[in-house]
Amino acid sequence: MHYDIVIVGGGAGGLELAARLGRALGPRQGRERVLLVDRFAFHIWKPTLHEVAAGTLDAHQEGLSYPVLARRNHFSFTMGELAGLDAARKTIALAPQRNAHGEEVVPARTLSFTRLVLALGSGSNAFGTPGIEHAYLLENVRDAQRFHADWLSACARASFTDKRALSIAIVGAGATGVELSAELLEAHAELLESLGSSQRFRLDVTLVEAGDRILGGLPERISAQAAVALRRKQVRVMTGTRVLELRPGVLVTSAGEIAAEMMVWAAGIKAADANAALGLEVNRLNQFVVDERLRTSAPDVLALGDCAACVWDGGRMVPARAQAAHQQADYLARVLLALLREREVAEPFVYRDFGSLVSLGENKGVGNLMGGLAGRNFFVEGLIAKWMYMSLHLMHHRAILGLGKTAVLALARLLQQRVSGRLKLH
Repeated sequence: MHYDIVIVGGGAGGLELAARLGRALGPRQGRERVLLVDRFAFHIWKPTLHEVAAGTLDAHQEGLSYPVLARRNHFSFTMGELAGLDAARKTIALAPQRNAHGEEVVPARTLSFTRLVLALGSGSNAFGTPGIEHAYLLENVRDAQRFHADWLSACARASFTDKRALSIAIVGAGATGVELSAELLEAHAELLESLGSSQRFRLDVTLVEAGDRILGGLPERISAQAAVALRRKQVRVMTGTRVLELRPGVLVTSAGEIAAEMMVWAAGIKAADANAALGLEVNRLNQFVVDERLRTSAPDVLALGDCAACVWDGGRMVPARAQAAHQQADYLARVLLALLREREVAEPFVYRDFGSLVSLGENKGVGNLMGGLAGRNFFVEGLIAKWMYMSLHLMHHRAILGLGKTAVLALARLLQQRVSGRLKLH
């Protein structure tokens, strides 16, 4: 199998790139020239994984089928996991696919390409902490669904224990940790409304951060507002606290031991260790080192999103955010379409930071909008920030579905929530 452009990874950047290329090439050429490879059959926007974990978002309703998206956007799709790269021969190897019983369903395959785009994303950075296997990770939809199932079981147990309480510790107070804290409390409040007084239980959430403040990568005003909002929700926020070890039911920190029936690790990011074995230059976080045109150390192999280490603004790295992947997908779509037409895009990739938004529950959020009017930064909070946060999700859907289908999808989900409720209890 040969394709002019092979994109490995169907996250925010990889999927948007495939959709843009397919639509530009049309139904006759797109499916023959563009291939998207992902190890899952459906797409979930990664910034919503904390909602899937808490049960306030149904992955089966939210998930978009890659084959359906491929048909509508005129690209090809195949399920598979990258197992190897031969940059000299311009081939990639895909691992065999197995079913739930371990039986091989699809054999190992080799694909050839003219140009390859790696959009493999990233995972959590354990920093060598002992006992990390006792914590839940939120790296993909399977992780989120596993946590959700266990969280529901833990809630059921807590309803019938003597102390009638459930304790959860979240390590890492970046966007994921902060948003998960708020979403779990929202889910707990929804759950209590369905329980009698004899079954109600307390939820104790502890957020542990090694830095001196939460949301350390964002402006201090956002960090301060988020900390106030979390404490009002009764979240125990511990900053300047290093995690030394994880044990069953106990988080060992520099400030002492924290009892926790469930622990979530949301500290730091790191690309997959397997990236280092692909023969490309990587940094200490296993990200592919790319130049100002998103080219890796191998000819005709590019990278975007969280797996790419791209320098920006005088030596800083482009942050691992959905907006960065979106901008890189837009840039690479122009570059690759020009190359297919035997032309070249001369200008390098330039990242623009449009600000950050953090969700703090159903009708709350905080954020800053960067440099849009008169060169100033604007701080937003409350319901307006929450609506703007939700609009980012809709903008992603618009890029892969179009305006009309996105509007229909948003309305359908709103009506479904009105009928079945906000919290998924199965």
